[in-house]
Amino acid sequence: MLRLTWVQPEDLIGHELRQAAQDGREPKAVAARWRAAGGPEAPATAGASPTPASRYLRRLADDLLDELADLPSTLADDEPTDLDRIKAACPDWPEPVDTPAGTTPHRLEAAWLGRATGCLLGKPVEKLPLDAIRRLARATGNWPLTAYFTARGVPADLLEEHPWNRRSASTSLAENIDGMPEDDDLDYPLINLVLLQRHGRSFTTTDVARTWLDELPAGRTFTAERVAYRNLLKGLEPPYTARHRNPFREWIGALIRADVHGWTNPGRPAAAAGQAHRDATLTHTANGVYAAMFTAAVIATAATGDHDVHTCLRTGLTVVPPRSRLARAVREALQLAHEHRDFDTVVDALHATYAGTHHWVHAVPNTALITAALTHADGDFAGSVCRAVSGGWDTDSNGATAGSVAGLLAGHPAELPGRWTAPLKNRLSTSVGDFNGIGFDTLAHLTHRETLRP
Repeated sequence: MLRLTWVQPEDLIGHELRQAAQDGREPKAVAARWRAAGGPEAPATAGASPTPASRYLRRLADDLLDELADLPSTLADDEPTDLDRIKAACPDWPEPVDTPAGTTPHRLEAAWLGRATGCLLGKPVEKLPLDAIRRLARATGNWPLTAYFTARGVPADLLEEHPWNRRSASTSLAENIDGMPEDDDLDYPLINLVLLQRHGRSFTTTDVARTWLDELPAGRTFTAERVAYRNLLKGLEPPYTARHRNPFREWIGALIRADVHGWTNPGRPAAAAGQAHRDATLTHTANGVYAAMFTAAVIATAATGDHDVHTCLRTGLTVVPPRSRLARAVREALQLAHEHRDFDTVVDALHATYAGTHHWVHAVPNTALITAALTHADGDFAGSVCRAVSGGWDTDSNGATAGSVAGLLAGHPAELPGRWTAPLKNRLSTSVGDFNGIGFDTLAHLTHRETLRP
């Protein structure tokens, strides 16, 4: 029986109840009705529960999702989604720059390689709890992380208790890496490269939607992106696609699409954040959008090679409403990373704050972890990707973003350690367009071309 993930109403309602509690609505009465009717909790890690709900529960879930959407939020003034209101809330919004600063194909190649490396490092342990990641790495003498994960030497009982990510183990453990396997963390930069090739930097959110429908297989979407895709097929228009029965609208999906917006706007963090906003609002609201804007602004600042990682992160904060949950989380992460020499202590503090209340794919804790990793490693490439992955949660996405930023700061593929980049074999697998098998050097030239367009 096919149980399509991330769209079943009976599975969405539990996530929406948690989202409502986080974004300043009061869901207790709705939650009581759902539980009194026998409604299940949201699946902990999977995208769908194993068996369908009754027709009654499914209809009730749809009704309650709509009822939750109508509840007022006490955080609405502090966490707008409209770009003009976001700018108004940001007292240090960056000044617009008419002419972008320069970047180079080599710097962009290092960014592409960094994104792929960090993603690949995190793939086999995605969805695993933090303790399992630590135990698996320690079992092979790879803690703190200094290399790709391996199954060689891991006790059988530990692998039985905490198996590698089912989809990734055959392509992302050290002993079987053969080029960069497909992953949505690399598919979305490719999609956005197509977007810019077709529509330029003045693209609209509707252009994003059309590009997705043309180029992105529905089965390659997850969480907020899958819900928005479904909403498009039902005839809904952006930005309503982000809000309609979409409890994942503050998860990490928009963040992982942000790199190209920063790469193609070197020295223009405001422009990068604006592009990321137009992309993100197809699928996300509030903090989910801010995470993408923050990332794009950080990357745009790093793309020139003129700033250290700390300046880049401070610049990223200037495009995030300062009273938002994301801004508070980033500021906390910065403080923790500066206060503690041991990164495990930083991670433990972040998990103590967020693990009990936030899904492991939520944008707020993951953005905080990326920030902490980059800060604690002082922007060093290997240190950044290893710290980002070692912190758990969305390991491949966090490693990818940290690797992108640190790759830009390194400035050249030759500055990235060969033990990380050689297994990629300058080859990326994907189902997007005609990109399957493309080299990262070619992608860098295609990306650089977009930085030169008016």
